[in-house]
Amino acid sequence: MKKSGPDRLSAARLAAVQALYQMDIAGDGIEDVVAEFLAHRLANWTEDGQAIDADPELFATLARGAGAQRDEIDVLIVGALAEGWTVERLEMLLRAVLRVGTFELMSSGETPAKVVIDEYIEVAHAFFSKGPPGLVNGVLDRLAHELRPGEFDTAS
Repeated sequence: MKKSGPDRLSAARLAAVQALYQMDIAGDGIEDVVAEFLAHRLANWTEDGQAIDADPELFATLARGAGAQRDEIDVLIVGALAEGWTVERLEMLLRAVLRVGTFELMSSGETPAKVVIDEYIEVAHAFFSKGPPGLVNGVLDRLAHELRPGEFDTAS
């Protein structure tokens, strides 16, 4: 059974993280990785045994954007980490989650920041049990307050 709506968006975010991870591991260019995912992987996405078509447009936007703006994104991530931490010190998959999540916070106000944070916490839970999902929450929350302060104003 095919799913649609938010599941397609969540699957696209997860695929974008995997694409960035593949780019880092294999040293492939982002365009090659995006083309491979679009041609061979997104249509076969499965979750709990059910086929999900990941949103190809969101996937491509996130993967290309996070790949192209990696240096700028890394500066932002370092600013949100504890003193003395570097991006290179982070596990590669965790780094990919933070890069794609940060890019989404930077690039679009379409999805509320709190939803973006929740989505990437869930992506982190797909790969890690303890620790990293909390780090993703802390880093993306801090960056969301910096990048989208208007969404967090409590004064009415």
